Amino acid sequence: MSPVRLVAAAPTPMRPDGDLDLDTIPRLVDHLVSDGVDGIFCNGSTGEGESLAPEERKAVARAFVEANAGRVRVWVQVGANSLRVARELAEHAADIGADAIAATPPSYFKPATVSEVVACLGEIAAAAPDRPLLYYHFPGMTGVSLDLVELMRAAREAIPTFTGAKLSDADPAVLAACSKIGEGRLEAFWGRDDTLLAGLEAGATEAIGATYSFATPAFRRVIAAHQAGDGEEAERWQGRCARMVDIQMRHGGFPAFKATMALLDLDCGPVRLPQRALPPADIEAMRAELDAIGFFDWARPVSYTH
Repeated sequence: MSPVRLVAAAPTPMRPDGDLDLDTIPRLVDHLVSDGVDGIFCNGSTGEGESLAPEERKAVARAFVEANAGRVRVWVQVGANSLRVARELAEHAADIGADAIAATPPSYFKPATVSEVVACLGEIAAAAPDRPLLYYHFPGMTGVSLDLVELMRAAREAIPTFTGAKLSDADPAVLAACSKIGEGRLEAFWGRDDTLLAGLEAGATEAIGATYSFATPAFRRVIAAHQAGDGEEAERWQGRCARMVDIQMRHGGFPAFKATMALLDLDCGPVRLPQRALPPADIEAMRAELDAIGFFDWARPVSYTH
């Protein structure tokens, strides 16, 4: 059975005043690699890429690539409302040695058809012609909700470097259909941590998620049990992971993910407006709920000292 690759959607470390904290990135990358991720996805939703200026996105991407030093694959998310900015970021990602790029579609003036999305992706791909391009499908954030199977087929025909999609808002049936395009040569990354098992059952062999930044060992148990044919054990571990995600989503989502990392001695700082950092009382309430489900035992976090 093929191994399942887990890619961490990494947060962007920030200082208390909201400036970038690039000095923390090497420690963060060491943690991710030690915890067993197969790749790092930077400047995505978890990384608050859309809240960063273009030069900041470049600095973050460079810091991740340099800290990684070729140990795992690094994707740089380059999508932007301005295709000129997206092209600039794609070219920079290739120049610094990123393994691949990913792109959301423009989300202010939204593309209304598959052909318009493919045209946008083609513009971006042309700026990094020797790097694989992954489409970042997240209608819940971008508002662009088009037939993903049709889109992937069209992009495969039109863009030589198109390699697949990250499905952050799709059901398992869509993943199964996407995985068959091009006789399985395209990548379809499952993007819902709370339903990883459903993705595996639909044939996913790759996943990108925020909670792989701090709970990879638990998700590896889901994968191991599934591949061993132990459905009961796989459901048990997926249930634990789903409860973890539910707690964090009830406490704010992306800011709660960062707060969880701080509880594991890997402080990546606050989030930027319009998101808001969790107040201390909310962090303590979340910590208590996570402790009650055994998270701090079964996640087996890797601890580092400054």
